[in-house]
Amino acid sequence: MLTVTIVLIGPPAAGKTRVGKRLAKRLRLPFVDTDAVIVSHHGPIPAIFAELGEPHFRMLERQAVEEALSEPGVVSVGGGAVLHPDTQNDLVDASVVLLTVKPEAIAARIANAKRPLVTDLESWKRLVAQRSSLYASLADYTADTSSRPIDAIVEEIAHWIETRNTEEGQR
Repeated sequence: MLTVTIVLIGPPAAGKTRVGKRLAKRLRLPFVDTDAVIVSHHGPIPAIFAELGEPHFRMLERQAVEEALSEPGVVSVGGGAVLHPDTQNDLVDASVVLLTVKPEAIAARIANAKRPLVTDLESWKRLVAQRSSLYASLADYTADTSSRPIDAIVEEIAHWIETRNTEEGQR
């Protein structure tokens, strides 16, 4: 069994949770979605933003990320988790996969979604423009989730992880 930490980063609605669950199953690793951890302990994310503000949410997010990265597995982090410098430092020891998605594919994914920082396609585009260079600088591997079947994306990432793990084991 692999003993690696794989972290999925990327903008909201890129598919980090869906890909992460399937990737974890494929690699026989535990899966943690840090947004789900926050919700289970503190309630809905939009309510946290509304009642306590973004700084409080980011503190909770940092705690969830730190805990999730303490064990091998597949970790899906919220789109803004990588804004914290400590999280950026923590990712140095992980295999970081950036999931990207084209704006044309995002409209249906964000319709009726309850995301505090993404209310429509234009707000999503602005957020991605602000963060894209940071995402790219942290990523070891990038996969686009716009239109390909999720199983193909998962296989591609799994192959990269397995190849990388074998190469590092030979060093």
